[in-house]
Amino acid sequence: MLSQRAKYTIRVMQELARCPQDQSLQAGELAARIKAPQHFLEGILLDLRREGFLISRRGRSGGYCLAKPADLISIADLIRLTDGPLALTTCASRTAYAQCDDCPTPDDCQLRTILVAARDAMARVLEDATLARPFPTT
Repeated sequence: MLSQRAKYTIRVMQELARCPQDQSLQAGELAARIKAPQHFLEGILLDLRREGFLISRRGRSGGYCLAKPADLISIADLIRLTDGPLALTTCASRTAYAQCDDCPTPDDCQLRTILVAARDAMARVLEDATLARPFPTT
């Protein structure tokens, strides 16, 4: 399940993707637009800036804007940033693989096979969906 933090992250990035490139939005304005607590959103914005997704501008007309084009930022990138790997278990993860403690034979595990297939299907959809193209092509 997506965390509330991931939902706010996706919503704030979608909001910023709608802005003209020469315009910045302040944290308070963004919080009001996506109906998020400003203090909570400020932490998210800091993480997004630190990870290279946002640029922050100081001053009265300052605020936040995307650091790269919206079509280069996938929904999968944002979920991984906030919630970690897309896989439901570590044994099905591409980015954080670890064998399950209670699994004696991961290569023969039917559950792992199913979860890897589910991860791959979900990853395809979420990686194809970007801030510029939220609905993946089929």
